[in-house]
Amino acid sequence: MTTEPAPIRPAATILLVRDEPQFEVLMVKRHHQIDFASGALVFPGGKTHAGDHDAAWAERSLGWDAFPNIERELRIAAIREAYEEAGILLARDASGEMFRGDDRAHQARDIIAQDQRPFLDLVKELDLYLDLGCLSAFARWITPSMMPKRFDTWFYVARAPEDQLAACDGWETVDSEWITPNEALRLAASGERKVIFPTRMNLQLLAESANAHEAMTKAVARPLVTVEPKVERREGGPVLVIPHDAGYGIVEEPMSALN
Repeated sequence: MTTEPAPIRPAATILLVRDEPQFEVLMVKRHHQIDFASGALVFPGGKTHAGDHDAAWAERSLGWDAFPNIERELRIAAIREAYEEAGILLARDASGEMFRGDDRAHQARDIIAQDQRPFLDLVKELDLYLDLGCLSAFARWITPSMMPKRFDTWFYVARAPEDQLAACDGWETVDSEWITPNEALRLAASGERKVIFPTRMNLQLLAESANAHEAMTKAVARPLVTVEPKVERREGGPVLVIPHDAGYGIVEEPMSALN
């Protein structure tokens, strides 16, 4: 009997980068009781929520007309997840200045994350506008068909605001840290941290840049090739492969080595 693949759910992840004190990306550690990537070092992100589709976001978003509907929703989701999981809100005030953070935004995080209050409602209260255009599409990955949970995840890269401090939410994430891409890869290779395959591949891609500007410039210039890993048989055992033109080079990852 053939088992049907699990349904694919849209999701968004954000690579928040900065150059001071050095080129770093913000990563969070997933709670060990979370059913997906538990205990792993990941970028803030998650599946889209119903509120991300609200048409009223048109009045509270900058760059709304520059993107099709699905990308608007994904960018809103990415910004919401960065706020919920890391406390960073990528928004601007009525004068166009980047939001610097305040107590109201800090105190509302748990309520927003637990779906007890719409994210849109908070943005209206703060009189802010989500900056959809500050995100650059970095990658797109679809979970392999044999996995019990599947996501169509868009990865975005954005420069982190200088005046907002990152802090984990204590629910889905239990730690947050700024880390260089190469150091994150070293920790993964040594086994000191759990880093799942898509995260590791995108850390490698990010490590090809020397600073935030270069990372975002390369993301804009790079063709966005959807990556859906496939299992292929080799003499030494099954390997996971991804498209050669996706920007990661030739990847043949032994299934036995996957986290």
